[in-house]
Amino acid sequence: MTTREINRLLREAAKTGQAQIVLEHPDARHNLGVALLDPVRVRIEGSVGYYCGGMIDGASLEVRGSAGWGAAESMLGGTVVIDGNAGSGVAASIRGGTVVVRGHAAARAGVSMKGGTLVIGENCGPMAGFMMQKGRIIICGDAADALADSMYEGVVFVGGDIKELGNDALVQKPTRADVNALESILATYQIPHPVAFRKVVSGRKLWNFDRKELEIWKAAL
Repeated sequence: MTTREINRLLREAAKTGQAQIVLEHPDARHNLGVALLDPVRVRIEGSVGYYCGGMIDGASLEVRGSAGWGAAESMLGGTVVIDGNAGSGVAASIRGGTVVVRGHAAARAGVSMKGGTLVIGENCGPMAGFMMQKGRIIICGDAADALADSMYEGVVFVGGDIKELGNDALVQKPTRADVNALESILATYQIPHPVAFRKVVSGRKLWNFDRKELEIWKAAL
């Protein structure tokens, strides 16, 4: 079957009230399970290629393997759970819902997020949370260079080491409410809880141009 045929059948099954669908032998194809707009559960038995689960709203996808670039990109709502690792740009520009990567995530995880939650069970690559505008990223392992670079709003929690903070990013201590929320979501998805998290937020110096902050703007550009 072609990818177009697979996605058409998934949407038709969801619209007719099918509660759960299992997709076998995905063969790492690109663009599987995109634009699912009904509350259906899809389990993909194997690894997928680029942009799996993109633009969904209300569906729940589980990938029993790893995912390529752009998994769950521009998701409006729902859940995408990746049992393995995720390529670059996982959860890019999501506006709501929850994306869970049980393994590692590559570069630019959660770039330009506008809402929702991204959970990474292990380490992530550089520029996670770049230009994030809203939402929450939870990294249980280590974070690479330029974490939360040029982030406008939102919050990033890191359980391991931070190699380098991005431009205009600050570290704070999590509140009790933060700790409770972290414990809750990690328990929900059965992800081991690190000993402690650090909280990374925006310094807000890039919100409005000020000549006194010229060097920060030069770095951002």
